[in-house]
Parts: sequence; structure tokens; C-alpha cells
Amino acid sequence: MVNNSLLVLNRVTKVFQIGTLLSKVRIYAVRDVTLEIGKKPVVFTLVGESGSGKTTLANILLGVIKPTEGYVSLLGKNIESYKKSEFIKLVQPIFQNPYETFNPLKKVEVYFRSVIHRLGIANGSGRTAERIIDEALHSVALSWEEVRGKYPHEFSGGQLQRLSIARALMVNPVLLLADEPVSMLDASLRVFVLNLFRKLKEERQLYIVYITHDLATAYYLSDHIAVMLRGSIVEIGPAEKVLLSPLHPYTVLLKESVPNPHRKRGEWLSFQAREERALEIEEYAEQGCKFALRCPHVKDVCRREMPPDTVVEDAVVKCWLYAKNP
Repeated sequence: MVNNSLLVLNRVTKVFQIGTLLSKVRIYAVRDVTLEIGKKPVVFTLVGESGSGKTTLANILLGVIKPTEGYVSLLGKNIESYKKSEFIKLVQPIFQNPYETFNPLKKVEVYFRSVIHRLGIANGSGRTAERIIDEALHSVALSWEEVRGKYPHEFSGGQLQRLSIARALMVNPVLLLADEPVSMLDASLRVFVLNLFRKLKEERQLYIVYITHDLATAYYLSDHIAVMLRGSIVEIGPAEKVLLSPLHPYTVLLKESVPNPHRKRGEWLSFQAREERALEIEEYAEQGCKFALRCPHVKDVCRREMPPDTVVEDAVVKCWLYAKNP
């Protein structure tokens, strides 16, 4: 499996311990996650509510934190085996807030020159730093002339996010990991950046792991989607299949929770309040399916045991409704 894949996560679990020496509580931020991204460039999306484990999993993929159990393999090699300088050239992050990416007291070009110098990008290439920067900026519909000599506050949020992407592209990575990259942009700029990701996938043959809570952008951009709930992937498959014909009751809930312009404001606020309360209660459910307290189809077995992964056509779902021996 590893040799035929770009990225493999094998039973990845991350446990955090909180409390004192005498009273420690184990928190499963990510639990037993297994997934694979093949050799064909795709946009693979992790979607779920706040606290579902998406960002923890992203930090594991970036090598920022190590899994408690399991491993992550990139191009057939455990990511912990890479030198830092090697790994940076393969995987680049795009973060949520473009205003936090750049120091307001430094000119933007300083960051680009720093990457070139630190990673030796220009060495032996026959290209000047300015040409390398201009090529990266051109990929995101900007130019060296527009950027040279300017500070971050002289750019819009959308331009700063494109600058973040350009900086990541300078190292020619194979994988971009984009964590909520458009959540702070207005609607028109969101579409522009999402289309940019599509273009980069096709033209540069880039793999993109897109992390979001927004089902609308997930549907617009994604090839495949994995739905996370309290650290576990509960459904995974082609984007259209998962979002238009969801199998897991949690995925159905996510789809129904998208604001409906025809739903009255009072009904929407009541719906939100019920879900927030259910999430608070769910935090204390340590046995069985983590959705059991909110599921309209709950069975006794759901409260006792975690459901297995079950293949249903071209999707995989973690739910007793589809298990062969419930």
C-alpha cells in the first residue's frame, strides 16, 4: 500500500494527558485514523465541527507533533525519518489567518528571500532570487513589481493569502496542507483562492489536503472527503457521494446544519442551541460510538462498542447501521 501512495496514515492516534500526577485524564484528540492518498493529484478534505481533531491531525501531518500510536508515511517513508530541510521541501502549510503569517514590521519580500537563502533554492539553478520570487508570485496572479518594497498592511487579506501560497510554492512541494485557508476572506475572495487551489492541482500536479468546517467550500473544491467526529473519521469517500448522499448520521447532521435561507431565524437559533448542548454532553461519552447521544438511529450496541469501518459501494463508513454483524 505504501509504495503506491503519496500519503498513508496507519492507525494514527494522539493522546494528550491533562491534570496532576495524581489525577491525569487522557484526551483522545485523534483516534485510530487510517487513510490513504494515492499517486494521482487530488484535493483531499478533512471536514468536521470545531474540536473534531482536524487541526491536531494537520499538525501530525506537518510533523509538528508526533502520534502516540501509528505512523504517517510520505512517498513510502515514515515522516519522522526525514531531515527537517527535506520535509519542508515536500510539505508546505497554508494557515487560516494571513495577517499572522507576516510580521507587520518587515517587508513581505524579506520572507521570500529568507526561504531562498535558508533552503538554498537558487543554488545551481542559474536563476536570480528576483526571478524565483516572480515565478512564484505569477502562479498566484501577482508580480514582483506589485510586491517589492511593500509591507503586509499594504495588501488586502486576499492578497496576503495569495502571498502565503506563493511562498509555499517556492520550494516546489508535492503537498500543500491548507488549514481553513479561506475562512477569514469574503465570499468573492474565497472563490478566487479556491479556484487557485484547483489550478495548482492541475498545472503543478500538487496534492492538497484541505481542512475546513465549511461544507459548501468542501463540496466546491474537493475530490475526496473524510468526515471527522471527536478524533475519528466516520465517513470517507468521493466528495459528491459523501455530501450529496451521506451515509453516517453525523454527516447527515452536518449537511442539515448548513444555514438554510428558508429557515426562520428562531428555528435556526434553536437548532444551534440543541447541537451545542448535545456536544457538551457528548464530551463525557467515552464508550461506544461518539455520536450515540445525538443519533436518531441509536441502538444498544452503539453505546457499548465503537463501530467498525464498513465499505458501502465506494465509501467507507464507521456506523453500526451498515456493519455486517451489529
